[in-house]
Amino acid sequence: MTVEVSKLPSGLTVVTDTMPHLETAALGVWTGVGGRDEKPDEHGISHLLEHMAFKGTTRRTSREIAEEIEAVGGDLNAATSTETTAYYARVMKADVPLALDVLSDILANPSFDAEELEREKSVIVQEIGAAQDTPDDVVFEYLNELCYPEQPIGRSLLGTAKTLKGFNRDKLQSYLSTHYRGPDMVVAAAGAVDHQRVVEEVQHRFASFDAAPAPKPQPAMFGAGGSRVVRRDLEQAHLTLALEGLPQRDESLFSLQVFTNILGGGMSSRLFQEVREKRGLCYSIYTFHAPYADTGFFGLYTGTDPDDAPEMMEVIVDVINDAVETLTDAEIARAKAQMKAGLLMALESCSSRAEQLARHILAYGRPLPVDELVARIDSVSIETTRQAARQLMARGRPAVVALGGGRGLDSAVGFAEGLTQSKAKTSYH
Repeated sequence: MTVEVSKLPSGLTVVTDTMPHLETAALGVWTGVGGRDEKPDEHGISHLLEHMAFKGTTRRTSREIAEEIEAVGGDLNAATSTETTAYYARVMKADVPLALDVLSDILANPSFDAEELEREKSVIVQEIGAAQDTPDDVVFEYLNELCYPEQPIGRSLLGTAKTLKGFNRDKLQSYLSTHYRGPDMVVAAAGAVDHQRVVEEVQHRFASFDAAPAPKPQPAMFGAGGSRVVRRDLEQAHLTLALEGLPQRDESLFSLQVFTNILGGGMSSRLFQEVREKRGLCYSIYTFHAPYADTGFFGLYTGTDPDDAPEMMEVIVDVINDAVETLTDAEIARAKAQMKAGLLMALESCSSRAEQLARHILAYGRPLPVDELVARIDSVSIETTRQAARQLMARGRPAVVALGGGRGLDSAVGFAEGLTQSKAKTSYH
């Protein structure tokens, strides 16, 4: 594989990885703007803008956009996250110029037709309703609010029916012009691509994006922790817990990720083995770590019978506390092997590779070589993992949210709030 990078005069970066054995290509535009960039009266506009991308331009109707790509066997999609918005395509190698033309068209020349806009706002209102009917979505919305109170980073990406009502063509165009700027955009492609041809196409088709950078979002501040119990008549109690994690470029990030995987990263993890396999208290339990530019989010989720919620959370707290001091070399090796396998498997998918390259450019300013990433994983030791775990526990109180019915939820969150308090550890065996 050959990774090449070009920075255009506008500041836009083009990065490609040519995979000669492939006949297809994945490519897209990644912008460094997402939910955390929104002002209060813009709540949900990043997501709406992504939806409107395929609803027509000054050159193509929404139907023509779909038909042109599908006529060559390709597909288009998009996604909004807290810090990025992506628009991407998968096509045969001969159709890379077409894909770039369509992607540039939907961003440079959107029509924002009034009827299409009202229709799509209604679609998102339905999406909000569907999310509210999904308990494991709802519980994380409450958890994000608790972790980042009164901040854009703590709000739902979907917005609300009220904020959506206030969006019109001028508002969308203003947000697009303000935040979609050359220095904050990456065009990434992987598979059957030629770097120089992609650069030439991008120079021509993305010339309208200005060289001035977009405004920086509000710095994120992890909250003081605490708990919330949300009462709903549900079959299960949905339990979540969060601690302040690490930002994307922190040197201890990989060590914390190893600890996260040991706790709840798979079927061999401590929590899965103890809570599900030994005790049968749940169907699903996992931990994760989401790094952002200036903060991080360590999270845990599980669902259980409401009557079992106190026991479940007490066991979780004991397992986490015990793991900090009793990590083993075998667990470290297993977690590192999982991370390296995930990294290397991503290289076999041109879609995953294009996304990986784009995210590296946005986070680090350069694509990180595979050898460098593997070396960073290999450098993780039992000592660095234990230190990262201790620092995780020392940064502050956990944020805990329980969603469901029954009388056990208050006791459950009470156990969880004691996670970072110094106390004698009780055996959970």
